[in-house]
Order: sequence, then structure tokens, then C-alpha cells
Amino acid sequence: MTIVAEHYNYVVGVDTHARTHTYTALAADTGAVLDTATFPTTTAGTTRAIAWIHRRTHNGNVLAAVEGTSSYGARLTCALLAEDIPVAEVRPPNRNMRAMHGKSDAIDAQAAARSVLGQEIEELIEPRAAGARTALRILLAARNLMDHQRTANRNALTALLRGTDLGVDARQPVKDAQIATIAAWRITAHAEPEVMVARAEAKRLAIAVRAGTEQLGANRAALQSLAEELAPGLQETPGIGPVTAAIIVCAYSHHGRIRSEAAFAALAGVAPRPASSGNTTRHRLNRSGDRQLNRAFETIVRTRLSYDPDTRDYVARARATGKTSREIRRNLKRYVARSVFRQLESIMA
Repeated sequence: MTIVAEHYNYVVGVDTHARTHTYTALAADTGAVLDTATFPTTTAGTTRAIAWIHRRTHNGNVLAAVEGTSSYGARLTCALLAEDIPVAEVRPPNRNMRAMHGKSDAIDAQAAARSVLGQEIEELIEPRAAGARTALRILLAARNLMDHQRTANRNALTALLRGTDLGVDARQPVKDAQIATIAAWRITAHAEPEVMVARAEAKRLAIAVRAGTEQLGANRAALQSLAEELAPGLQETPGIGPVTAAIIVCAYSHHGRIRSEAAFAALAGVAPRPASSGNTTRHRLNRSGDRQLNRAFETIVRTRLSYDPDTRDYVARARATGKTSREIRRNLKRYVARSVFRQLESIMA
């Protein structure tokens, strides 16, 4: 196994922000800081930054360690790769590191570079691929926003109907049929102004809820098409629908980004954590990792629990051994992560 310090002559750490990026160049063999500079995130600023990298590294073998390769550093990552400068994704320093070394853009850029010096080349995290995967990420972010807005509008409508007598039974959350009826109301003059205003607001909220439902349907269709294009057959796996497939494909990104199924499970936060003490040997749920991917696996497991005979048989056997519901669900999520990773390795190679 070869580590970064043995393979590369220089490592450039980048602390990314909305307006500026801060770069620190290190000599890989000694860890000495060669220079630090800050450039704006504009196209011209990125061009100047890449020229600075070439000057400080004497066009040697260089690796860029970039924070936020899918957010603030996304455009920089594309520019670096276009210049044949390999990029490794790094995480921001944790609280303990900042307590020891302080906090500034230059310190964070240097920490980004140092964090990869001792890593093996095969263990570096590659940035997510662009193209259709970027479209998937945009659609997922849009779906999350639309879903929150629709839920907020539906809750506001229910609260309004419970607070004002508009002739609608709102003892339970309003149903789709009730929302359709309210959206078709005609607003006419009324003897009581508050009733007329309440009816108008109820109609506006109902129309917004129905529009949100239509937008979510179109979003789901787009996710289904793109996910099938990138990972053919994945949605035929029991429990995996368009949304969960899109989340999984975005996390996996491309062949080679994640080195093993164990790493994929760790990324999803479904790798069990040892929690043994004394005579007690046990594991606990992992609360780290990509929480959106973890939620996707949770959805898959719950879906399979509702209809899949094999899953139900496993639950019965596990309960007979004394396992709790939480332990059973954790084991099922780990199993799903393993099987999905192997499927992705075969269909996205």
C-alpha cells in the first residue's frame, strides 16, 4: 500500500467558502508549508489559483485536498480535474482539532492538506461525479424543499379549518378529496368579513397543496428516469423506489469512489459500532455518516418488513434469539447496504 506522502510531491489543501477559497501548499515528504494564498471564487480567481498552484509546486506531482467538493468547492473541483490535478474530498476539522489549533481559513486549509498525507491512495475519497448525478442531486434538493412547503401548507390549512367554522370536518388532518373541494370554492361576499377572508385563505392554501402534489409527481418521474439511466435495474430491487434509488446513486456516485461494501456501510451510518463493557457484548446504532442515505436504507427496510416473506422470516428468527426491534432493523440495514453495493458495482462498472 502506498500513502499520499510517498506518491505525491506536493499536497494543496483548500478551505472553501462562498466568496473566497484559501489554498495552502505543502511539501508532501516533509509536511513543510510552502505558501498560503486566498483567491476569489470567480472564474478569473479560480484561473489565478490554478496558476498559483503550478508555480508553487513547480508543475510536480500534486494532489488537491478540497473541502466541500459538492457545495462551495464544486466549481473548483471541476476546474482542477480539467487541469489534470487529482482531487481528494476532505472533511472540515472537528471540534477537538479546532480546540488544539484554533480557527482561521489558513489553518483549515493547512489541516485539509495534512489530513491526507498519511492516507493510503486507495482510501482517498474521490469527489462525486458531475453530469446526470448533479441533476439527480438538484432534483433531490428540490424535492425536499417542495415536500416541506406542501406539508407546511397542509398543516396551515388544517389549523385554519379547526379555528374557523367553514363547514369542513377538520377533526382529522384534511384529506385530498377535501382539499380538492376547498380549492374549487367560489369566494363571494359574506356578512362576516372574517369568514370571507378565511375562505379565501383556505382556498389559496388548498391550491398550493394541490400544486405541490403535482410538482412532487413530476419530480418523482424525473428521478425515476435519471436513476434508471445511471443504475439500470436498481429500482427493480424490492423496497427501492425512484427517490431511494436517486439517493443511493448520488451517494455511490461512480465506480471506484467507495472502496468496499464496508466503506459504503460506514458512509451510510449502518456499520454497527461496538458498545461492549465488562461481561456485556453488544453493538449500537451508528449515528454518523450520510443521514440521507441512512434514511433511504431505513425506508427500504420498513418497506420490506411490510410485505417481503424472507424479511419477515428473518425477523421471526431474530426475535426468537432475543434481539430487539432496533437491533433487527440495524442488521437489516447493514444487509441491504451490502447487497445494494454489490449490485451497484456490477451495473455501474
